[in-house]
Amino acid sequence: MKKIFYRILPICFAFTVFVSCSDAIEIVQDGELNDEAVFRSTGDLEKYLLGSVYTSVDVSNQIKFSSVFTDELKIGPSNTGQDQGLFRFVSTTDNGYASAIWQQNYTTINRVNRLIKAASTITPSSSEQALYNNALAEARALRAFAYLNLESYFSPNMADNNALGVILTTEVPGIQDQLPRSNNGAIWALVESDLAFAENNLTPPATHAAPYFINKNVINAMRARMYVYRKNYTLAKQYAQDVINNSGVTLAPATPIPAGTPGSATWNTQFYSLAPTNPYRRIWADVVVPNSEVIFSLSRPVGGTGGNIAAIYTTNNTSLTGSPLWTAGINLFNRLNAAGDIRRYAFIDPSSTANVYVIDKYPGKTNAPLRNDVKVFRISEMILILAECEAQTPAGYSAAAALVKSVRDARNYLAPVALPVYASKAAALQDILAERRAEFSFEGHRYLDLKRLGTEAGVSIDRNAIDDTNASTPLTLPVTDYRFTLPIPSAELNGNPTIQQNPGY
Repeated sequence: MKKIFYRILPICFAFTVFVSCSDAIEIVQDGELNDEAVFRSTGDLEKYLLGSVYTSVDVSNQIKFSSVFTDELKIGPSNTGQDQGLFRFVSTTDNGYASAIWQQNYTTINRVNRLIKAASTITPSSSEQALYNNALAEARALRAFAYLNLESYFSPNMADNNALGVILTTEVPGIQDQLPRSNNGAIWALVESDLAFAENNLTPPATHAAPYFINKNVINAMRARMYVYRKNYTLAKQYAQDVINNSGVTLAPATPIPAGTPGSATWNTQFYSLAPTNPYRRIWADVVVPNSEVIFSLSRPVGGTGGNIAAIYTTNNTSLTGSPLWTAGINLFNRLNAAGDIRRYAFIDPSSTANVYVIDKYPGKTNAPLRNDVKVFRISEMILILAECEAQTPAGYSAAAALVKSVRDARNYLAPVALPVYASKAAALQDILAERRAEFSFEGHRYLDLKRLGTEAGVSIDRNAIDDTNASTPLTLPVTDYRFTLPIPSAELNGNPTIQQNPGY
């Protein structure tokens, strides 16, 4: 287990800001600061929360894995073999994305556990109590988010409390610790406890502004996602509705659009500006509009922490001349290309040519062409979660249809769209999945959506024959296939003989 899970990052203190040092833990370095020396005050907890816990949170590997493995991508003109094995459904215990998702989320968990342990040694003054409580609250919410991510990818059945989950730990681990996997019930109990604690103790300072920090709306969005993944539709509906009603966050409209014909040179100059006027495009260009769409986002300032999200798909910039490794899958593009759908332009660069549709959902920032904030929760997800909950019974089909229509209307710059009609649960779920495919493309949802809803909806991976240069590659994969759960990484297996591998690997 120490190969990955217990590779704990020691802590250094420099220039009054906490940063991570090397991963080595088996040698005591000269001058190394232990926790007792580093964590002396409530202010130290706050610095560690900002400088080590928040900076450890990332979903980029999840986004990349989901895009490559499912049906969001076509092999790009500059791809010389990168990730083509995964694209062709090769998934083994050496899967690099499984290892990265495992390690990244356990890094967050370990840092939170370290903060909690350190907090137990600090007695805040009355003036510091709120900041002290808030540091613990935000940290525990981020631990809950990390466990939600791990469960989503590594549990074979998130909805079964008795099924295998992941490793549960609330302690700062020792070098030789080896823990088995817990069942889902134990993991979900911790997640629920963390979120309840966070909600009851949040007292964020003014500097912890939305959408980059944990707040009550983020907590309830997390709950809505967790419960819909667990098929607890009553609670998923409750929390999604709460976010919709109380967050103040609304869908960004598709209008106004620039004058002229969409796709023309003049129109493109305005629409694809780094300071666009179109409300929906502004989300992806990181032009901050209060209360528009985004509930929680990972901040990626120019020159700051975190990777370049667009580098998942391209090399230099998000145009055809930027050496794209991956372009949009043909069937996905055909869905985005519906009449009046603003996403066709917001997600696809105008330099694209026939069957080479360059992904421009992350257009970059000034002096950082591949860098954008990473959107984690948006209000459209809450609306489509609510639609999914309504679709569980015939009495809810019309409400589900109206919710799906509300998203489609917001994305259409021509006119409101027709109200869908669902004759069955399967038909409703198929349409919800179709809308989620378009709305959340390149955001890391597709793999998990197919995993949890594909069987009920009769939907799986939907590739076009020209997405791959290898004509013999299958175009789909049954949603019952074992590869719709990731393997426990081989490095974890090698270091932890108590761990149990997922079926099929």
